Amino acid sequence: EFSFFPFSFSSFRPFHVEPTNIVSVNDDMQRVTDEASAMNKRIHYYSRLASPADWALIAPDHVLPAPDEIYVYSPLGTAFKVDSCTGGYGKNSSLVTIFMIWNTMMGTSILSIPWGIKQAGFTSGIILILLMGILTLYCCYRVVKSRQMIPLTDTSNWEFPDVCKYYFGSFGQWSSLLFSMVSLVGAMVVYWVLMSNFLFNTGKFIYNFVHDVNVTDIVPGTNGSNKVICPSAASDHPPQNRSVMFSSDNRTGLELFEEWWDKSQTVPFYLIAVLLPLLNLKSPSFFAKFNVLGTVSVVYLVFMVTVKAAHLGIHLEFNWFAGNEFFVPEFRILFPQLTGVLTLAFFIHNCVITLLQNNRNQENNVRDLSIAYFLVGLTYLYVGVIIFASFPSPPLSKECIEQNFLDNFPSDDIMSFVARIFLLFQMMTVYPLLGYLARVQLLKQFFGNAYPSLFHVLFLNLAIVGAGVAMARFYPNIGGIIRYSGATCGLAFVFVYPSLIYMISQHRAGQLTWPALIIHIFIILLGLTNLIAQFLL
Repeated sequence: EFSFFPFSFSSFRPFHVEPTNIVSVNDDMQRVTDEASAMNKRIHYYSRLASPADWALIAPDHVLPAPDEIYVYSPLGTAFKVDSCTGGYGKNSSLVTIFMIWNTMMGTSILSIPWGIKQAGFTSGIILILLMGILTLYCCYRVVKSRQMIPLTDTSNWEFPDVCKYYFGSFGQWSSLLFSMVSLVGAMVVYWVLMSNFLFNTGKFIYNFVHDVNVTDIVPGTNGSNKVICPSAASDHPPQNRSVMFSSDNRTGLELFEEWWDKSQTVPFYLIAVLLPLLNLKSPSFFAKFNVLGTVSVVYLVFMVTVKAAHLGIHLEFNWFAGNEFFVPEFRILFPQLTGVLTLAFFIHNCVITLLQNNRNQENNVRDLSIAYFLVGLTYLYVGVIIFASFPSPPLSKECIEQNFLDNFPSDDIMSFVARIFLLFQMMTVYPLLGYLARVQLLKQFFGNAYPSLFHVLFLNLAIVGAGVAMARFYPNIGGIIRYSGATCGLAFVFVYPSLIYMISQHRAGQLTWPALIIHIFIILLGLTNLIAQFLL
């Protein structure tokens, strides 16, 4: 299950903090510092002086955990610091809460949205983005309300996996751990593939600039200052991240560079030297300070897409069920590939409770969540529609749109180079955070400690890094990885668990109606169909 650093709100005191939730960030081998251990004992003392419903005894502020090292981690690429709360409510205004949810949800999926629209068809792609946004928003609403449906129990500091454990016992606990690891490892694999891609293109740009190499791509593309290329045109296989060749008078140095700077053969291995040591750090809190890079990257992508579209113009032709040489049909049988991507693109269900818990006005949680989902959907629609519509067809076919739309711009494109630099540094700071969260979830479940020994941590990190290197080497298709991992983890956290918990709670309260039963069974079947379709199409 997803684990977060323990924090409290003054309205929830007295409270109980398990010792296993306090993780040492020091270099020594003790699990917790002496100060943290003493604090934990004091909190245990206060929590046993009275029942949670008794306000006669409340733990004073000086024994509460300091908020300095409290962060909320998302497998989608961000980490937020959780501020302390006063008077029973969070410090964050609704505007800040909406922005936090938007920034947490916006991840690497945005790079694959144009490809997903191409796979589904332009019209059906727009419809699916709207429908999936509404559906995932409703399921997220059910997650937010799930704690309130548990009677006679203080659930104020519960996360959604705790709710799953309450309803489904150890099965809920271990299954939530499994699907959480799928989302985390899937995100880390996508990151490795993208970091290899961005590092390769960045290195090639720098080499060409320093050595004054004249670039001549062998792949088809448009002419002019705003060149668009089609790396997959020479192959009958789906678009892949392949390097392009270029010519120069000095072939000796260039051939040597290409031999040692290959997108799939060498660059994925170079990343190991940088990222593997960072994964073994006990605390990744330093990297959470660079969270602003995520916001900058998304804003710059939107700006870049706007500028590119202004220069390229709009290229659309509506063919409802049959495509032609340059355009795809408006409705395609491959549309589940987009729904798989969107499941992960709208996925925030594992940490939405924590994000909303720090909202100053708790009565606005549903409204703020809805606004955040609207803005996320609007961002995805804008980037996806603009890239698809402005893709120059003819001379290129819409089928050329890559799973990472930045691959449709050559390595010497200045704006794409800046975008890759932003994304590369953002991912290199977020990757250790994701590895830390995977370590905390898995090792704490099996060994009761997030850092049992360097050997345990190194073995886990080698397995995760190995999966990333293997994918970057043999299957560098981020659209495929995103849709498989999204449909898998989404089956549990988005479709099945929220619906089942709602039906069980309503049944126990004697309030379950036939329409509610049919609707939520249908939602579960949609999630299952979404997962199965990823392996059939």
